[in-house]
Amino acid sequence: MRRMVDVLKVFLLFTGCTILFYYSIVWMSEEYNYYRRYDEPIGSAVKVSTTERQETNWLDRLLLFYQNGE
Repeated sequence: MRRMVDVLKVFLLFTGCTILFYYSIVWMSEEYNYYRRYDEPIGSAVKVSTTERQETNWLDRLLLFYQNGE
């Protein structure tokens, strides 16, 4: 009987922690869901990336791949 009580305690502890973890993940997801990341920036923001179309052949790309070690 004592062993059954210990198993029940561990089960309730595991279930409680799992529920707490689940609802904390849901809460964080909802917080970031309303985060407006596509709004225009406020202040003197500068665009830092441009889309340039550069013509490269496959040999240059392969050499760059081997040079970076990826």
